[in-house]
Parts: sequence; C-alpha cells; structure tokens
Amino acid sequence: RRGLVKMERRHGQRRSMGAQAVLLCAWLLCWGCRAAPERLRYAIPEETGSGTVVGPLARDLGLSPAHLPARQLRISSEKHYFAVSADTGHLYVSERLDREEMCGDSASCTVSLEVVVQNPLNVFHVDVDIQDINDNSPVFSEATLDLEIGELILPGARFPLEMAQDPDVGSNSLLSYQLTENPSFRLEVKESPDGSRQPELVLEAALDREKQSSFQMVLTAVDGGSPPRSGTVQIHINVTDANDNAPVFSKSAYEARVRENVPTGSLVLQVRATDADAGSNGRVSYSFSNVPDAVLAVFSIDSDSGDIRNVGMLDFELRNKYTFLVEARDGGALSSHCKVHVDIMDENDNAPEITTFLVVDTVPEDSPPGTVVALVNVHDADSGDNGKVWCELEGESPLSIVASSGSSYKVVTASALDRERASEHNVTVVASDRGSPSLSSRTALSLSVSDVNDNAPVFEEAAYNAYVSENNAAGAVVLRVRARDADAGANGRVSYWLVGGSAGEAAAAAAPYVSVEARSGTLYAQRSFDYEQCREFAVEVRAQDGGSPARSSTATVRVFVLDLNDNAPHVLWPTAATPGSPGSSSVVSGPFEVVPRSAEAGYLVSKVVAVDADSGRNAWLSYELVQATEPALFRVALQSGEVRTARAVSERDAARQRLVVAVKDHGQPALSATATLHVVLAESLQEALPALSERAAGAESPSDLQFYLVLALALLCALFVLSVALAVAARVRRA
Repeated sequence: RRGLVKMERRHGQRRSMGAQAVLLCAWLLCWGCRAAPERLRYAIPEETGSGTVVGPLARDLGLSPAHLPARQLRISSEKHYFAVSADTGHLYVSERLDREEMCGDSASCTVSLEVVVQNPLNVFHVDVDIQDINDNSPVFSEATLDLEIGELILPGARFPLEMAQDPDVGSNSLLSYQLTENPSFRLEVKESPDGSRQPELVLEAALDREKQSSFQMVLTAVDGGSPPRSGTVQIHINVTDANDNAPVFSKSAYEARVRENVPTGSLVLQVRATDADAGSNGRVSYSFSNVPDAVLAVFSIDSDSGDIRNVGMLDFELRNKYTFLVEARDGGALSSHCKVHVDIMDENDNAPEITTFLVVDTVPEDSPPGTVVALVNVHDADSGDNGKVWCELEGESPLSIVASSGSSYKVVTASALDRERASEHNVTVVASDRGSPSLSSRTALSLSVSDVNDNAPVFEEAAYNAYVSENNAAGAVVLRVRARDADAGANGRVSYWLVGGSAGEAAAAAAPYVSVEARSGTLYAQRSFDYEQCREFAVEVRAQDGGSPARSSTATVRVFVLDLNDNAPHVLWPTAATPGSPGSSSVVSGPFEVVPRSAEAGYLVSKVVAVDADSGRNAWLSYELVQATEPALFRVALQSGEVRTARAVSERDAARQRLVVAVKDHGQPALSATATLHVVLAESLQEALPALSERAAGAESPSDLQFYLVLALALLCALFVLSVALAVAARVRRA
C-alpha cells in the first residue's frame, strides 16, 4: 500500500510536470521540431493485475493519439510481460508479474523493452522497475529444530539457530526474531557484515537433567514489510550428559571462487572444525544447515572430511553467487556453524543470441542509401568481455549494418539497388563476442527488391531493313520488331506503335503503307506496293512500357520494295506501243522511212527506241526483227534497236517494205512489245510520193465514206423537212 501511495504521488508529480511539458512541446512545435527522451523509466509493484496501465508511453515519446496508426507504435523485445495499446498508446501489464520469479534474489529487478515507431523509423529504450511487495513470509527449512545441550554447559554458552529465508528483498526481507519466554534461555541476534541476522540461543542458567530433561520453545521470524509477515519453528532442547566442548571451525567464513561448467564432482572447498573432547564427543561430522533446495541441487558435503563438491552444473548466467551455512556437530550433539561464500566465475559458454525484425519485406530499387530494412537485437548472457558483442554482415550485397543503441543494430542500404542485377539479397548477420575463444552466432536475412520503371525498352536492333516484293497482298507481314524491357510486370510490358499522326509527323508519309500490331510488334502492309511509284520508305516504330511514368525508345524500319516484271517495254519510236500481257505482243503503226536504192549494206534505216519502267534485268531490252517484206534485206541490232540494211538494195526489191520489230525485256516471264516500220525504196521523196499516195488513198477510203454517208443522210433529212413545210404552206394558202 505504501508503494502504491508513492506511485500515486509520483504520477501526480508527473501530471504537474506534464502540464509544463505540454507548454514546452508547443514551443518546440512552433520551431518545427520534436524530441523524445532516449530512455524512459517506469516503476510498478509486482503482482499487479493484467491490464494495469504502467505509463502513458505515447505521450512520453511525443506522439499524439491521432498519429498512432501511422507511426505503428509497438514493442519489439521478446518480453511478454507488457504490451502497448493501439488506441491510447499506454504501456500496460499483459500478464502476472512475480519479482521473485523474474529476478530471483537480486536487489533490483528491471525489465528493459525496445519500442519501435515507424514513419520515420526510430527505436526507444524503456526500463520498467518491478518493485517488491511483501508477498512472501519467512520460512524455516524444518518445522522442528532439535538441540542437545549437556547439563554441564556453563551459562553464557551460545547455540546458533537456523536462519529463516524470505524471498523478498529490501525491508521486506529484513528479519527480526522473537523467542517465547523461558527462564533458562534468552535470544540474541548477531548481525553479519553482509546484513544478515543470525539468531543465537544463549544459556541463561545452569541446566540440571535430573530436574528438567527437555525444553519446548517457539522461534518466530518477522520480516519488515507492511503489513509484516512471520514464520515459526518449534525448538526442542534435550538436556544430555556432559559434553563441554563444541566443534570450532578454523574460519568463521569460507570463500571460494570456481569457474562455471566445472565437471561434476569437482572439489569446491574444504571446511575444517576441531573438537577438544575425546572419543565420540570429539568426532565431528559436517552437514548443511538450513540451505535452500537450489543449493542442495548444486553442492554436497562429505560428512567426515568437510569436502564440498558440486553435484550439479554451475551456471553463471543462472546464479553467480551462493551463500549457505555449514554445521559441524560432535558426537555429543554440540554444534557450531560457519558461513560459506562461493562465487561463480563466468566463462564464455554462451554464444550471442540474435533477434531480427524486418521493417520491410520488400524495398523499392530506387530507395536511397541509408534506408532501414531491418532491426537486429543481440544479447549475450555472459558478462564482461564475454558478453560484449559486435555484429557484421557476411556476403556481398548493397547492405551494411550500423550500431543503433545499446545492443541494437540497423541493417541499411549502403548503395543504390538494382533489381535487374539482383532481385533478392541474402546476407548473414554474424554476432561475435569478445571472449577467448570468441563465440559467434549467425542468422540469415533475406530482402526482396521491388521493381520501379527505371529501364526504357531496348530494340534488338537500332535500325531494321525489310524487303517486300511489289504487288504484295494488303495485310501481308512486312517485318517483326522486338524490344525488351529489363523491368518486371507492367513496367516491362512493351507495346508498339508508329511514330506519326497524333504523336508527330515524322512518319506521316509512310504511315499509310504499313501498320504495327501493338502487342507483337509485327508490321503489316496496308496496301499493295508498286516499285515504280515507291522504291523504298522509312518509318519509326516506338516501343513503350506500361510503367508510370512510361519510358519509350524508337527504332527506324526501312522498307525496300523489290521489283517484279510487271511492266512491258514501251516503244517511244517510231510510235508508242500498246503493251501486251506477258508472252503476248501488241502491234503499232509508224511513219515511213525512205531508203535510196543505192544504199549499201549497213545503211542506217531507223532506230527503234523503247523504255521499260521496271529495273534491273526486268528493264534490260533486246530487239529482234520478227517480220519483214524482205527478211534478208534488213537487220536489227540486238542491244541498240538500230535498223540497218543487211545487203545492198537491188532493183528487184519491192518499193514498199514493212518491218515488224519485237522489243523484249529479260524478266521472268518476259514481256514484249512490237513496233511497225514502213520503208519506201526510192532515190528521192518525189519518187516515193506515188507509193505514199496509194497508201493514203487506201487509208482514207473508210473514213471518207463514212463522212459522205453522214452528209447524205443530213441532206435527205433537210429536204424532207423542207417538203413538209412547203406542203403545209400550200394548204394554208389554199384555205
């Protein structure tokens, strides 16, 4: 109750201080900064019920209730005694607190917690002092204490009694002793330098076994708690015949230092007591006096030699000091006690314990250096240098570990991350102590790197060339472009389109020729290509990923139209020829050429001139004389198309000659055209006129006849109309 009153006073002081702190925080907020204490400390009595509030943790850290969901206030320590309220931010008790169970006989009992807040990440240390309450009564090891006292013992003799044990600490374990009144005995308490109180029974008057052979008394041990608690033991004294010398130890207190983990059965120390009596009264036996079970589980004593050995494993981390009483008793039931102190020396037998807490399972690859990805807490149960620990990371990765506070470390990014090079980083946290030899522990830490859109699509080629034969079908595949994006998911999903139209006018001229499929990157012909109209064109294809913002790149596609033999030769001279279908010919008429009859062999008559719209072999032309009035009289040059006399002209040759020349290309299949050349053999133009007149008359008769027929029909119609008009006029006059 007194502890609770103190706590209420303490909370009242905190509330008064809290008002001042509010004003201070308001001033600090005006300057845009907030500070929280590096270490908080609370105190609470043991045996406090579950749900009891320990303290306003969020307020003491400078956090408002409205910010608690975003800051994610929580306890990262592996202690299950306390929890944090998600609504109020108060630190409260989550299970029963028993100081004796938690801290044993330690004078102080403190539970250290690590509190983590997010956004931004920070770690705070909180200490909760568990205050002792008087919840344990003093206890004697036996319900009855038997003593044998010789009748010849002189008054003033002292007989040490068993000390009671109280698990509480401080004033709650400070014992006082009371003895029921008896005229033959009184109680004295001897205080040791370590603060313990040894009750002793002092003989006040001489004993006479024949008058009274036994005594019954009650020894009461009372602690200093409020309210006090007590325990009792019955003392039974048997008066024996004379044994006037009690055993005497060589020391009143023995001390020993022994290393933990020594083999079972090792000698810890030897106590020695002597008795001046002879016979059985001088034979000394040794035993423990009122020692707790924890001591009996670890040590044993040889009743004859006084050798104290360990029967259980000594563990410095469980208990580093033992203090107990050893009793020496002679055959006449006289006894004496000595105190034994055994200090356990620490050895480096505990490897560090590593506790990891991942702040994030996945970190974006654009996270800046210094981003906290995990918290590491290291604890070594050893002490001194054996308990000093340092941490490092094993494995090549862009991560590093830095000390935070106390035994806490932060795993942070040391350099830029690149998911395309490594999508996951596996490192090993190694914690080593400074003992000799050093002990270490390892734990694996895995971190995934999430993708951001930091890579543009890359085409397999910077420029593509496609070759398409002309006269292709609309919708035919021209080419497939492909771009790869090293990113993942939507960031690496590539779509294609032509640059132009609404996005620009770079490919506006070429856009009607081709289209591109957005997903596959396949270019399709929009129309049939004509080599003679367009021999090549270029278009830019853009590849864009699905990221936000999107990234893109372009590639140039140059399309070359391949020529097919789809154009027949076109005769320019002597007249334009009408092209025929493949393998066919067309006939054209042309002007006359006059060749003197005195012409010799090789005389140039004329030259057939033709062109082909195709290219390459499809445009290579050859000339051939396919028909002539006198085949032996003329010849045609294969390559040039020149028409020359093959021999001298003779008088027997007809005056009018007709030549048909075929012009053929070298395509597959070949196309051709023909030209007709009329030649008149005459010395002069006057001599050639009769032949020309005959041909002109013969040539004009069809057209003239047609003209005359139309003219005659018109005249007949006019005469008919005139006759009708005259007849009507005559009738009118007659009437």
